[in-house]
Amino acid sequence: MPDISAPNAAPPGAAARPWLLPALLLGVVAGAALQLQQPVLWQPHAYWALLGAAGSAAWAARWLAGGRWAFQSMAPVLALAAGALALYALCGLRAADYLDHALAPALEGQDLRVTGVVAAMPQSNEAGTRLRLEVESAQLRGTPVQLPALIDVAWYGGAFRSEEAAGAADLQRQPPALRAGERWALTVRLKAPHGLRNPHGFDYELWLWEQGVQATGYVRAGPRDAPPVRLGSTWSHPVERARQAVRDAILERLAPYGAPGGDPARARIAGVVAALVTGDQRAIDRADWDVFRATGVAHLMSISGLHITLFAWLAAWGVRALWRRSTRLCLAVPAPSAALAAGVLLAAAYALFSGWGVPAQRTVTMLACIALLQLGGRRWPWPQVWLLACAAVVLADPWALAQAGFWLSFVAVGVLFASNPIAGSDRQTGAGGHFHALLREQWTVTLALTPLTLLLFGQVSAVGFVANLVAIPWVTLVVTPLALGGVLWAPLWSLSALSLQPFAALLQWLALWPWAVLFVPAAPLWAGIAAVAGGVLLALRLPWRLRLLALPLVWPVLGWQPARPAAGQFELLAADIGQGNAVLVRTATHTLLYDAGPRFSRESDAGHRVLVPLLRALRERVDVLMLSHRDADHTGGAEAVLAQQPQAGVTGSIEAGNGLQARHPVQPCLAGQRWEWDGVAFELLHPLPGDAAQAARPNALSCVLRIAAANGAPVALLAGDIEAAQEKALLARGAALRADLLLVPHHGSRTSSSPAFLAAVQPRTALVQAGYRNRFGHPAPDVMQRYADHGIRVVESPRCGAALWSSAQPGSVRCERDAGQRYWQHRMVSRFDGAAREGGVRPGAAE
Repeated sequence: MPDISAPNAAPPGAAARPWLLPALLLGVVAGAALQLQQPVLWQPHAYWALLGAAGSAAWAARWLAGGRWAFQSMAPVLALAAGALALYALCGLRAADYLDHALAPALEGQDLRVTGVVAAMPQSNEAGTRLRLEVESAQLRGTPVQLPALIDVAWYGGAFRSEEAAGAADLQRQPPALRAGERWALTVRLKAPHGLRNPHGFDYELWLWEQGVQATGYVRAGPRDAPPVRLGSTWSHPVERARQAVRDAILERLAPYGAPGGDPARARIAGVVAALVTGDQRAIDRADWDVFRATGVAHLMSISGLHITLFAWLAAWGVRALWRRSTRLCLAVPAPSAALAAGVLLAAAYALFSGWGVPAQRTVTMLACIALLQLGGRRWPWPQVWLLACAAVVLADPWALAQAGFWLSFVAVGVLFASNPIAGSDRQTGAGGHFHALLREQWTVTLALTPLTLLLFGQVSAVGFVANLVAIPWVTLVVTPLALGGVLWAPLWSLSALSLQPFAALLQWLALWPWAVLFVPAAPLWAGIAAVAGGVLLALRLPWRLRLLALPLVWPVLGWQPARPAAGQFELLAADIGQGNAVLVRTATHTLLYDAGPRFSRESDAGHRVLVPLLRALRERVDVLMLSHRDADHTGGAEAVLAQQPQAGVTGSIEAGNGLQARHPVQPCLAGQRWEWDGVAFELLHPLPGDAAQAARPNALSCVLRIAAANGAPVALLAGDIEAAQEKALLARGAALRADLLLVPHHGSRTSSSPAFLAAVQPRTALVQAGYRNRFGHPAPDVMQRYADHGIRVVESPRCGAALWSSAQPGSVRCERDAGQRYWQHRMVSRFDGAAREGGVRPGAAE
């Protein structure tokens, strides 16, 4: 490997020097990766001390590399340590500075009057409009307060329930047509970024961290609130204003596709065209995303690295052709150099226009690194070029290491570099040669990335190889250029939409194939790393005897089976789904899902967002879906779950006229129903057969399920949304209520958890499934005080995340937020810690 500082000569005794730069770059990546594992940040002075140590290590590495010492071979090790210490410290200092500007806890839930500028394209759906505001000033009851620089707020339309009086419906002022760059004065309520924490789930808080957003909330625009006021337009965020203008022009141009009575599939094509031009991925319908993922082409349906690279190549080709027409320009700067620089600059402009997403940032950084090397006359081996680009991306955004796209893109590029044939060895020319090269490269990438895809997502498209052979050239060479050309001549958008129609039909056909998508349960990290190594080994240009050694490395991921409870025992996993209920009950060979969580919007529900990925990651086959009653926070995700688990039987308190009852036969749950799975006894305690005629509210008909391990203990009691009247009826009937674990009735509402009921159940642990700072105020403080008075430990899902309880260890609860804690994740301190300590327990904590 040549010395880049002196490519043609090296001083005597400097044999180790060429390895200093690769070691330093590798240390940069390793240091950032290690820092991202910190559960809690250190004090700043600790990071400054690490920076000092990094400087000392760098000086020692350079000194040893230039001398004739026996310890010269230690120079690369010191360079590696210097890079690692430096990035660990810099990343920690950046994170600490960022957290210093976080939302003050005292401002959460307060009515704040905020003046700010719309900093990004507003996103609208049937529920309202979501805004990203750049805060200029804020006041709390006339007193200036400090807020984070960027906040995300939702402006809901229609009726909403106020937080002060849950149950009083106010008419919210409808959001107007908002545009990027406008200055507004709004009354908002904010909270710290708080996402759902589930095993193998999406880290929403990390995503907001990378976006620079440190508070979320909603606009208060009811009749009793100070009205929103548009203060005027500004020149701020011109790129976002241009993006919004182009997106709206595309949707308006292609509006006939969504005309009444038209084909819904054609109507959704407008969103795909808008996404390809502006990077607005939310313009794509959820059903289309499902098809794109099933066929393995999702990476092409937004501004990806491939699109940025193609744009750079086309821009460089055009600049080079024009540059050669001027003798003066060619004498000043050679045409290849001008084309290379212009290609990178124009690609960066395109990436900026498309929203400057993380994939676009990575691609532009990689292209810039390669261009700088070529312009500087450096001829580095590909591993060093690859490592430089990787380190440059990490320097710009260390938290990209926690994103799946980072690993997919760099592993793909590295494998293509490593497997590329030597110049002149077996390259072919002509159309056949190019097709052969495309086929080989696609096959190579598929082999290398399949294990990594299984590790990151737990699924892989079996038709992805075929789909990408068509999709990559068609989307990159036909659809995307037409879509981009429409910015200059609008009719090209219609041609782009027309070119998408046969392609969309092909993808729909491929997605319907049996086994189009293969799902595997989430394997441990060691198995995933081994599988990725096996995939890379299969993709390299090595003899097949060596490649076959990869099969034992891949097998643990393909054959992994998650552990299940022993016979006679059961587990409860209370998923973190926000305001609602969803509890997974597992025995040795059976699975029951109690409720399916809330529906968030037309495009999103707890089933699609949380439960389906969770069931796939655990490889669960649901035998029974029990819907305690018809409220939307208990049935919102049922359709998505049943679409993925069509074999599941459905039981619950769902009236005959309900839409869910019309689509899926629902057997009524009635007191006295009993069954046994693997030695575990299940019994329904409520409702009685005649209760439906007398119930004034759906809550009164909630299915109350008692689950008992072998020999009758331990016991769990899932109470749905029963209220004090139903609790009293259960007590009067002498129902077997004693339990070790209680799913708190009605999310801790004041209408439930009566003292007599708690005295009868006597649980050791109580689980509360509720949304963080939900508008209903669940769980109520006085209700939680009752639990504390009875010495009951309370575990809240906002503080715990998904909670895992096992009958084999009834005294402990595993909290997902504690198991995988990182410093960017929100830490909620229970509102009931003080009351609980008086009762001798600490709620919300796992033992």
